[in-house]
Amino acid sequence: MAKEMYVVGGSKGGVGKSFVSTGLIDTLMYRNENVLLIESDTSNPDVWKMYKDSVRAELIDLDTADGWIDLVNVCDSEPESVVVVNTAARNNRGVVTYGTTLSSTLEEMQRTLRTLWVINRQRDSLELLKEYLDALPSTVVHVVRNGYFGDERKFELYNSSKIRKTIEAADGKSLTFPDLADRVSDDLYSNRMSISKALTELPIGNRAELTRWRNQMHKVLGEVIDG
Repeated sequence: MAKEMYVVGGSKGGVGKSFVSTGLIDTLMYRNENVLLIESDTSNPDVWKMYKDSVRAELIDLDTADGWIDLVNVCDSEPESVVVVNTAARNNRGVVTYGTTLSSTLEEMQRTLRTLWVINRQRDSLELLKEYLDALPSTVVHVVRNGYFGDERKFELYNSSKIRKTIEAADGKSLTFPDLADRVSDDLYSNRMSISKALTELPIGNRAELTRWRNQMHKVLGEVIDG
């Protein structure tokens, strides 16, 4: 059996997909997993820039048929690596059009596909999730409420929605991703630093905040990895 494959989605920009991808990579590396990063945000590849020196990292455009072919071939070539796909804001169209290229090959690759769907408190991220579920019915979806937009109680649209019942009935989880102080997250992105590198180079107060957040983040994402 090959290692798991994770897609971090959300489709719209600004919900925090890249931040969750960064946290997932760090959690897997902390657990001594080999990680293969697929960065599909080719116009603004922040996660690729942060981790290209730490893990095998590929830039693949998932808006095209060729990109999905490349994705499958790269994943098939590294069965011992956990795959993390960081998606771009525009990628739902590519998923709807070409997603069967991936879903039809999962069994042969012996990979399990899990999705972390990152949401803010607005309705459109939930509507886009419905499209995604129709395009990739073979994935287990876990919804990640980004704590940057408030605590769990503030995600009223999702908490009371039919889509939440659908997700949880299919063994998906509803999680809340912890918030990190802006000045520390800005350090990571402006300097293109991995979390582990930042823990050796940032000032002591910044490192203390990053460690606090990292411990909470590992616990949250561990529910998906261990589940």
